[in-house]
Amino acid sequence: MDESSHEFDRHKNGHREASAELEAAMTMDENLNGLQAFDRLGEYLEANNWHPQRLPDKYVYRTVFRGTNGTFVCYAQIRTDAEQFVFYVLAPVKVPESQHMLVGEYLTRANYGMYIGNFEMDLSDGEVRYKSSFDFEDVELSDELIRNALWPAVRMMDKYLPGMFKCMYGGISPADAIEEIEG
Repeated sequence: MDESSHEFDRHKNGHREASAELEAAMTMDENLNGLQAFDRLGEYLEANNWHPQRLPDKYVYRTVFRGTNGTFVCYAQIRTDAEQFVFYVLAPVKVPESQHMLVGEYLTRANYGMYIGNFEMDLSDGEVRYKSSFDFEDVELSDELIRNALWPAVRMMDKYLPGMFKCMYGGISPADAIEEIEG
């Protein structure tokens, strides 16, 4: 057999395995549109140099974004059963418990007036993240939808991170930090 025949067999077997995986997944409250969306998300991330890494046994990709003000770990998740896309951008540091109130006020002020997404802080460990999400029920996930969720999220984290640091380490009030950023 020539090399192209081997490649065809590998592709055919891979397709059978993927189909079996799709069928098995369908029995676990997942649906075809959600599973296809996860594949589409992976293709988009690869094609646009996000260098995604799939998390084992989850419909989540991990990636890293390097902005002007920091490097951020990001998670792109497809909730296959609910046909929802969720994108998280994590701040590079956790907020110490003694700073929770201060940073909480800062994030609340930052969130006010945002149209796409929001900041969140986990009060149990101080993790700060920006979340952008949307529902794509009965709609095919497109590159445009993915792009329009990813880019605002990384831009907002990159834009507002310096103000968070100024509140935490620079003695600046949340109101002044927001004023400095938003003008």
